[in-house]
Formats: sequence, C-alpha cells, structure tokens
Amino acid sequence: MPRATYGKKWGRVHTTTVKDKSQSGKSVEDIVRDLKREQQKPRGEDYRERSLALHGLICARCGREFDELKKSLLTVHHKDGNHNNNPLDGSNWENLCAYCHEDVHSRGILGDYLKGASGGADSSIVYEDDNGKGAPSSSLGALGEKLKKAMEKKTDR
Repeated sequence: MPRATYGKKWGRVHTTTVKDKSQSGKSVEDIVRDLKREQQKPRGEDYRERSLALHGLICARCGREFDELKKSLLTVHHKDGNHNNNPLDGSNWENLCAYCHEDVHSRGILGDYLKGASGGADSSIVYEDDNGKGAPSSSLGALGEKLKKAMEKKTDR
C-alpha cells in the first residue's frame, strides 16, 4: 500500500510503498492454486509418509533397516486389506520391504492353491479332445496324448 509524505522544500510529494506484513509473499492466484491442489488430493494419500514417520524405516517382518536413499523399497501394508482404512494412529499399517510385502500377498494365493481351492474358477481339464471317438484316455489326459502322438511322429521321421 503506498504511503504519501510531503517534503518541506518546494512541496514535493514522496511516495513509498510499504509491504503488508500479513502477506506471505504469494500472489492471490498462487494461494488459490495451492488450496485447489490440496482439495484435489484424495483423503489418506499421504499415509505412506505418515507410516514411515510413525514406524520408522524398518521392515516389520525381516527387520531390515533402510536409509533415506533406499526408503522407496519400503511399502505400507494394510493389515486388514482395506486401503481406505487409514487411521491416524497407524494401527492398520505396517512397513514392509518389497520382498516381504510380496511374500505376504502371495501366501494367500499359495494357500488356496495347496488347499485345492480354485477361487471360483473351474479346475477341470483345460483342453480335452477325444476326436469324437469316445476312447478312454490314459493318465496323461487329452493334451498329454496329443503330445505323445506328436513325439511319436517326430521320432518316426
């Protein structure tokens, strides 16, 4: 805001601008842009940084410690599997290295496979072709029989 002062000689007017101390040096457009950017961020987006600050740069499974340069190898695992459940106290998070995180998520898939669960998919033979003959198949299955015949043809040459 300009301030005007009058000199004693010849009635000169001197104007000086005084900065308003309430402004932080940002223009109005910058402030509005920052506010809009903050509103566009999805809630809980910064949970990774909060988890790293709360739990430290250590893998909760293997105990490996990471420095600032390698902290990108640390991931945040949601214990209940719900990525929208991000309490501020960090009770649903654990920091895991990329290897342990992959291990945690692959254990469920491996367990289902070993139990024989197919996750709703049909676990029958994928390829079955008896050429309409109705011949009984051996223990190799239809695909195995095709491969066996192809190998016999190859060795006959």
